[in-house]
Amino acid sequence: MNLTLHVWRQKGPEDKGKLETYQAKNISEDQSFLEMLDDVNEDLIKTGKDPIAFDHDCREGICGMCSQVINGKPHGGQERTTVCQLHMREFKDGDEIFIEPWRAKAFPVQKDLIVDRSALEKIMQAGGYTSCHTGGVADGNALLIPKPTADYAMDAAECIGCGACVASCPNSSAMLYTSAKVSQLAVLPQGKGEAKARVKEMTDTLLTEGFGNCTNHYECQEACPKGISVKFIAKLNREYLKSLA
Repeated sequence: MNLTLHVWRQKGPEDKGKLETYQAKNISEDQSFLEMLDDVNEDLIKTGKDPIAFDHDCREGICGMCSQVINGKPHGGQERTTVCQLHMREFKDGDEIFIEPWRAKAFPVQKDLIVDRSALEKIMQAGGYTSCHTGGVADGNALLIPKPTADYAMDAAECIGCGACVASCPNSSAMLYTSAKVSQLAVLPQGKGEAKARVKEMTDTLLTEGFGNCTNHYECQEACPKGISVKFIAKLNREYLKSLA
């Protein structure tokens, strides 16, 4: 395939940035989207031009680093698919593809398609943990947890912290991310001791870092590559109200 790419180029946080056009030639439909960008970068390097900067790591849909908006949709819009799992068979010869970074006040662009997502880490640092002695490895059944509870917590724990929920939300809200982290621990016995303090501190940090409020657009659930449900936002709201009592 031969494709036309319109890629956001920005030298740094203070640079205005703009879309630049490149040609991706002889692209195989079996390539991943990031492999296609690798090929484009090789051509740019050969001609002495600055390669396109983009985040990536595992390339297996696990780490959430590959944060790109493709044709207006975080991760390209394929159901439960990260950019690194997106293959070129989803496109056809002659297509024009627009590639941009996450757009959010809390995610300043570092260079090109790379944004600073440390604001999400600050939310986690505020309370996304339990203060308990780990000691040796406990037996799997030492603390009995009902299967529905374990399944609920596991569904929340699937969040990989990529930030697609923020990028897709008209308000740049991180409520889905925060609610997944809060809900995971709120239902487990290990997390109940600090439940009240946790939800307050994480919610306060969410607001101070510049994320917007949730107004029930549900775009976050649609864009999430792991299918995190908005039911966890409802859980977060209930936990927050309980913490005020």
